[in-house]
This record gives sequence, structure tokens and C-alpha cells, in this order.
Amino acid sequence: MNHAFRLTRGNDLKKGIISYCKKKNIEAGVILSAVGCIKHLHIRLAEAKEYIDKEENYEIVSITGTVSKEDVHIHLSVSDNTGKTIGGHLKDGTIVDTTCEVVIYELKDLIFSRKLDNLTGYDELVIEKKSSN
Repeated sequence: MNHAFRLTRGNDLKKGIISYCKKKNIEAGVILSAVGCIKHLHIRLAEAKEYIDKEENYEIVSITGTVSKEDVHIHLSVSDNTGKTIGGHLKDGTIVDTTCEVVIYELKDLIFSRKLDNLTGYDELVIEKKSSN
């Protein structure tokens, strides 16, 4: 099942996606696309040591991730007004400027959850098949 929605100026990108997934009871899904712009960027860079948290206008050039009604894992790439592109792990506080059009594909036969993985030290994706009751 496909879902499409629009976030408007001032919406938090990550919180907006989570809110939509909760409202629509999406237990497993993938982000197909998000087109728009942001006015404040908050991402975590590789190795989880550094963050970018700054007020500046960016265009969303790429987004990918897994979603559920409980949590999301999203990576975002954006470009500035010179075309320089940066990306990382989407954090709360990435704020939409004029618009962001989001498309999610729901995987109706699966349930995504997260559980601490002792090898990585992070809550990692757990994939379960829905029972066919």
C-alpha cells in the first residue's frame, strides 16, 4: 500500500513522518521519496561522533529509511545554495521550509521493531512476518 502526504513550513521532518506512521498504523514501511526543502538541518554524521545542527536553507536531494508506528531509521542528503551536498542520520529538529512531499510504501505482511544489538550497541531492526490469523 502506498502513502503520500505533505509536511508544511515549520514541521519537524522526522517527527512528522513518525506522526503519520502512527496515525496510519504503519507497522513496516520504506520511504520511497521526499521532495522539498528545509530551513534547519540536524543530522548525525558517520561513526555517530559528530552532528550538524544549523540554520540554513537546503534542498532535499535524497532520503531513504525504514519506518514503523514506533520508530524510524532515516538517512538524509541535502544540498546548499552552492550545490554542496552533505548527508547523515536524520535527527529531531530538521525543520521543513516551504514544503516536503513524502511517499512511503507500506509492507503489509511485516512488522518492524527495534531491539538492542549487543554487537553494535544500537537498537537494530527486527523483522517479523505477520501471523495470518
